[in-house]
Amino acid sequence: MPIEHLRLAVVDDDPDVRVALIRLLYSAGFAAEPFGSGAEFLQSIGCQLIDCVVLDLQMPEVNGFEVQRQLAERNAGTAVVVITGQDSAEARQRALSLGAAAYLPKPLDSDALLLAIREALHR
Repeated sequence: MPIEHLRLAVVDDDPDVRVALIRLLYSAGFAAEPFGSGAEFLQSIGCQLIDCVVLDLQMPEVNGFEVQRQLAERNAGTAVVVITGQDSAEARQRALSLGAAAYLPKPLDSDALLLAIREALHR
């Protein structure tokens, strides 16, 4: 499927990170919708199919782990690329065991993120 037909989402509570990631994805030919919280994202997926989500782990209320759990529970088929500013072996293991296609610590390397997204979409 051409990348312009793919639906991506960026879920991060930091507005500066969201804007930067949306711009990066746009420059790589992707269109992505920003979400400021896990709850906001989960509410939206009842209305639309998302092919891949770039998901921050540390967010208030509904964190990234809970988003992953609910996506799996709903059998959404959404590829997940986890990003986090609080990297740990435990968080990496948990995110991957919940089905994340990739786990990237912040600050993000843009090439690594784009590669992770492309690989997640081709799984």
